[in-house]
This record gives sequence, C-alpha cells and structure tokens, in this order.
Amino acid sequence: MKKLLLPLLIIALPAFGQSKLRTDIDKKSDAIESKVIDWRRDIHQHPELGNQEFRTAGKIATHLRSLGIEVTEGVAVTGVVGVLRGGKPGPMVGLRADMDALPVTERNDLPFKSVNTATYNGQETGVMHACGHDSHVAILMGVAEVLASMKDQLEGSVKFIFQPSEEGVIGLETFGAKQMVEEGVMDDVDAVFGLHIWAQVEAGKIGYRSGPFMAAADFFDVTVQGVQAHGASPWSGVDPIVTTAQIITGLQTIVSRNVNVTEAPAVVTIGGIHGGIRHNIIPEKVELIGNIRTFGDDQQALVHRRFEEIATNIAESAGATADVRITKLYPSTVNPPEFMAKMLPSIQAAAGAGNVIEMDPITGSEDFSYFQREKPGIFIMLGGMKIGGNPLTTPSHHTPDFYLEESGFKVGVKALSYFVVDYMGMKK
Repeated sequence: MKKLLLPLLIIALPAFGQSKLRTDIDKKSDAIESKVIDWRRDIHQHPELGNQEFRTAGKIATHLRSLGIEVTEGVAVTGVVGVLRGGKPGPMVGLRADMDALPVTERNDLPFKSVNTATYNGQETGVMHACGHDSHVAILMGVAEVLASMKDQLEGSVKFIFQPSEEGVIGLETFGAKQMVEEGVMDDVDAVFGLHIWAQVEAGKIGYRSGPFMAAADFFDVTVQGVQAHGASPWSGVDPIVTTAQIITGLQTIVSRNVNVTEAPAVVTIGGIHGGIRHNIIPEKVELIGNIRTFGDDQQALVHRRFEEIATNIAESAGATADVRITKLYPSTVNPPEFMAKMLPSIQAAAGAGNVIEMDPITGSEDFSYFQREKPGIFIMLGGMKIGGNPLTTPSHHTPDFYLEESGFKVGVKALSYFVVDYMGMKK
C-alpha cells in the first residue's frame, strides 16, 4: 500500500497548494470588486492618449507603492512597472495592462462619461476609452492588491506591466510594448499573461484560442507615378488613376487566390486613395494607403511579397511605376499550444468551465505580441457584453457607443491571479 500511496501524494500536493491559494484569491477578488469598478470609472472619466497617460500612470504608481510594491515610472515614456517580491523563491511572472485611450468622442450617457478633448493628427477631438483599456488597468490594480496581500505565500515574484500607447503614436516607429521590450522590461520575466475586455462576449465569460489568436498589423503606402496629361487627350500621358484601379483589383486576388484560407484568414484593405485636382486633368501621381492583417510570419511574408509583385508589375504594364512601402506594426498574437493547454484549467477554474469558450481568430491586432516574442505568453478575452446581449448589435470597440458591463471584472482579477499562482506551482 505504501508504494501506491506515494505517487498519489506527489500528485495531490501541488493541487492542494493551488486550491488553497485559489480560495483566498476568490474571497479577496469578491471583496475588491467595488474598488476595481470605481478605479475603472475614474480612469474612464479621465482618458489620455498614447504616451500622454500621466494622470493614469500617477494613479497606478501611487496604488502600487501603497501595497509595498517596488515601482519604476517613466518606462517607455509613461509606463509603470511594479515588482512584487514573493516570500519564496520561484519564477518572475509578468502581467500586462495597457493604459491609453482613443481619439473618439463618447456618446454614452453615463455619470462617468468622458468629456476630455485633445489635438490628434492636427484635429480637435474627444478622447474616450473606446477599447476598454480603462478596465484592463483597474483589473490589474486589483490583481496587485490581491497578490500583495498574500506575498509571503507566493513561490516567486510578479511584475506588473502597465503599458502606454498600445494604440500607437503618430510619427513614431517604436512605442508601447515594443519600446518596453527594448528597454529591458522582459529580461527577467519567465512567462507573461494579459487579457483584453471583449464587447462581443458576455460578461462573466472568458474567450481563448490556442495558436494564432490575433492578426499581425501592417500599414502600406503606395505611390503610383504616371505622366500628367489633358483629360481630353489621355493617350498623351500615362494615367495613374486607371493604373491604381487595376492595382486595387489585383490586390484583392491575394486573399482570394494566394492565401490558404483554410489555415488562417488574411485581410488587405484599401483605406484611402488620393489623386487629381481638376475634372479635365489626368494627374501625375496617385497615392494609395491601407492595411494588411495576417496570421503568422509565413503568411505575412507571402502577402507582402505578392502585394509588391502585383502593384509594381501592374504599374509597369501600364507604363507607370509603383513605389510600395509596407510598414510592420504588430506581429501576430500567438498562444503557444502546449502552454495554452497547461494554463487552460486556470481560466476554467476562474470563470467556470461552462463559461470558457474557444474563439475564432480575430483580425484585430495587439502589441502584446511583442512580449510573447520574448517569453512564453498567454492572451485571453474577458467578456464585457451585457448578459443576454446580441454580439451583432452590441457597439464594437473603437466606436462612440462602446460600453462595458462591469460585473465580469472580478472574473478578470481571478483569472490573472490564478495564472500567477498556478504557473508558480508548475515551476516548483
């Protein structure tokens, strides 16, 4: 009997340790729920654009210091990094929340509605947390308070990464997560976890996906150069407008004929066409802008190659030229399958197995992918839609009517906290 009991005991001990910490986390997450909601509402009422999150960063730093957490401010311009040293040796677990808002004027009639304004890209605009970053910050502040209260039991340390400018900064090539990585934030981190509130998933639920989850994002600028001519004699020039029209049609064949859509989707979107000034003048050039979304490095390379081939060769066939510039923004957000499988029980325990859903790939993008390129990382979606809401009619992210149901925030606190203690338990 003793030979049989020993393996059972070895298996049971880690589970018992996790179970004890989870019980404490549950109680503390329930108790802190109202504070998390209050923090979120305050941040929502005072949104700040990327690299301008001074008030938000100050609020975070003050809170972390009050918990006895080591704080570094001014990381990647306005970022805040806090380190909680656990009572026992173990890995450093990173948790990330993004802080910036968007140049959107809010239409919701809320007591904590944003009335902030700013100048963005030369225009006056309202500023709004229209993507839920206010909730990400508040949830991670809650996680910090929960874990700090049990730091003596933690078998490792926690790095709280409050990141600026996830939405980007006009005129800068390096910002947000990429800049944080370049400044060494991930150097001592063993694994990193993050979440995003999702307006098309019911509050209380968590969405996940193993493998490629969110798309890489790239912008393109194409200048089609022709020869200017009178509109009454087009044969005397080279028409860049007709050439651009042919290029646009050709680019759509990348997705329909070159990408294996049974493996992963791809998107090539034209966002703007600029050329010409008079009814009777064929202009000298046309400028084309837009974006590309792909999943994985191989698909991204394929789409980029075909894009340049199609644009330049169609232009050449018309006697014009096409200068193609593709700017890589964010890589794909990819949850490593083996790691996702190991951590899936954590979110199932946090939300309840019946409230965890596997999602389709999302063609939106996230710069959390830069952290995942450095160390193993998991990114999940936390439901923010009203219970019983229709995802097809619920206002989506980046819109003036974007709205979040707050009752699911404590599930986010539990999920991130479980990730920490469960990962630490695996590394004993």
